[in-house]
Amino acid sequence: MKIPYPLILASTSKYRAELLAKLGWSFSTEAPGVDEAPMKLLEIAPDEMALRLSRMKSEAVFARNTSSCVIGSDQVCAIGNTIYGKPLSRDGAVRQLQEMNGKIHELLTAVTVTSPAGQTSFLNVTRLHMRELTLEEITNYVETDLPLDCAGSYKLEERGIKLFERIEMDDHTAIIGLPLVELTSVLLDLGYPF
Repeated sequence: MKIPYPLILASTSKYRAELLAKLGWSFSTEAPGVDEAPMKLLEIAPDEMALRLSRMKSEAVFARNTSSCVIGSDQVCAIGNTIYGKPLSRDGAVRQLQEMNGKIHELLTAVTVTSPAGQTSFLNVTRLHMRELTLEEITNYVETDLPLDCAGSYKLEERGIKLFERIEMDDHTAIIGLPLVELTSVLLDLGYPF
């Protein structure tokens, strides 16, 4: 299968790599080496933050691989302008889930594809309606799934699905971190074979 450019996923996320592998094109992964902390201090809307971070990641890897096609992605979990990042601890996960308890939040997944042919960015929005949960239910969930490396403190692809009463989405892969429906269209347009 002839591809127009070597394909690189600008991520060390095993979840994103597993998703991209489903498309059947060979690819490599590379850590973007982007410091996200300064961006998170800016007072910008969550959707704009996700888009900017996806661009920064894609451009950082493309700068080192200018004859490749680089996919950068970022995911932001938010209620209004309040962003919920990766909790990194059990207590942090419980705290985040308590704050989102019984509310609707958005999972904003941004992707930027940078290649010698140019750059394309897009944003996928998923709206999640969380159930009313007790502290014990939240704590039990966190202990079971250990969603410490997931924005919003849950893994929908595992037991985290029980936390929600309704999910509005147009691409279920976006929840895991890489919206394959729109990404496939972008890559096909660049000449990647079906």
